[in-house]
Amino acid sequence: MLAFYAQHLPTVEINNTFYQMPKVAVLETWDRSTPEGFRFAIKAPRRITHIARLKAEATAGSVEFLYRNLAALGVKRGPVLFQLPPFLKKDLPRLTEFLQLLPDGHRAAFEFRNDSWFADDVYDALKGAGAAPLVETAPWGYIRLRLETYSDADLKQWARTLEATSWREIDAYFMHEPTAPAYARALMEFAGG
Repeated sequence: MLAFYAQHLPTVEINNTFYQMPKVAVLETWDRSTPEGFRFAIKAPRRITHIARLKAEATAGSVEFLYRNLAALGVKRGPVLFQLPPFLKKDLPRLTEFLQLLPDGHRAAFEFRNDSWFADDVYDALKGAGAAPLVETAPWGYIRLRLETYSDADLKQWARTLEATSWREIDAYFMHEPTAPAYARALMEFAGG
C-alpha cells in the first residue's frame, strides 16, 4: 500500500509513531518501498510531548532514540512533528532547553494547542533553533489540514495562502481519512505543484 501511495504523493505523515516507534527494520522497509525524493514526516512519541512534556532531563534519551532510529530512513526522513497537549501552557525555558536536544540539520515542527504559546519570544526561540511552529517563522512550513471535507474553493484558498508565504518548501498533510490523498493531489494541482 505504501508503494502505491508513494506513486501518487511525495510525502506522508506517520502518526502511529506517537504511540510506538517502529523497529529499524520496518523503517528500512519503508525506505526501500518508496521512490527517491519521497519524504516521511514523523509525529514525535507522546512519551516526549505528553508524558515528559518537553522536559529536557526527562526526554533526552527518548529524543536520542527517536533520531537514531529515524536515521534508517536516510534522506527520506522529513520533519518531526512535536504536537503538544492542549493543557501544556507556555514555558519558554523548558522549550529552549528542549530545542538544544534536537540534532542540527534536522527539521522539527511544533504544533502548539494552547494559545499561550503564540508569542514572539516562542517564535524567536524556534527560529533560532531552525524549528518551525505551524505558523510562518522558518524558510519551510508544516501545515496540518484537519477537517474531514474540503471543497475546491477551500483548497484553492489554501493554495493562495501557501503561495503568499515566504516558505521555500511546504509539508502539508490532511486528516487520516480515505479522502486525504485526493485532497492532497488537488491542493498540489491548485498550488502549481
